[in-house]
Amino acid sequence: MAEFHRRRKKICQMCAGKDVNYKDVEIVKKYISDNGKILPRRITGACARHQRYIANQVKRARFMALIPFKN
Repeated sequence: MAEFHRRRKKICQMCAGKDVNYKDVEIVKKYISDNGKILPRRITGACARHQRYIANQVKRARFMALIPFKN
């Protein structure tokens, strides 16, 4: 019989004290996929409030041409 392993619940990095800013391209790139799409909450581990904030920062970085819209 197959045994199931419980995954540890991901904690929100922003609630833990780390900040995401659209000017910091390296941090913003962690939250987008190879195709340039914003990663969902289940992958990033962010809470709902901070996921909306992350999405906003990614969109700002795109608009300011710091990261591409598409790869």
